[in-house]
Amino acid sequence: MPPKRKNSPDDFQTPPYAVKPLIPYLNRDWIIWECAEGQGYLSGALKSAGFKVISTGIEFDFLKGIPNFHFDAIVTNPPYSLKDEFIEKAFSYNKPLALLLPLTALEGKRRQEIYKKYGIQLLILNKRINFITPSGKGSGSWFATMWLTHGLNLPKDITFAEI
Repeated sequence: MPPKRKNSPDDFQTPPYAVKPLIPYLNRDWIIWECAEGQGYLSGALKSAGFKVISTGIEFDFLKGIPNFHFDAIVTNPPYSLKDEFIEKAFSYNKPLALLLPLTALEGKRRQEIYKKYGIQLLILNKRINFITPSGKGSGSWFATMWLTHGLNLPKDITFAEI
């Protein structure tokens, strides 16, 4: 992956409360791969909820590498500047997944072709997420956020959740 820019949108970490609405839809027997670990907030939230999690960060290039471990699902907040590449790669494994993305990630011909091919369900959050910045402080998001999912069997294709 290319080096991150200082204070880039890629440095914004997922606060644990953003993961809570997703937890009821994850299979407790799955080994979950968090492939853009960052500072580990998302992985930590999943582990605290009792899930088995394999976490990789920049030491493993998700976009080019081939994992030498078993996993059943991908749950991650992809780097903002690489979201298209992460979407495409995550779907290529044809396993259940949940990607924390801005609602605008629904737009675009290339993305929509992927979504049509594999099928998606959305878990739309009722508030914007206060992401954790490199300083450790929260930063209000300037965009609405969703968990874009595949293979999680949400109750409806568009499900609304409170955070």
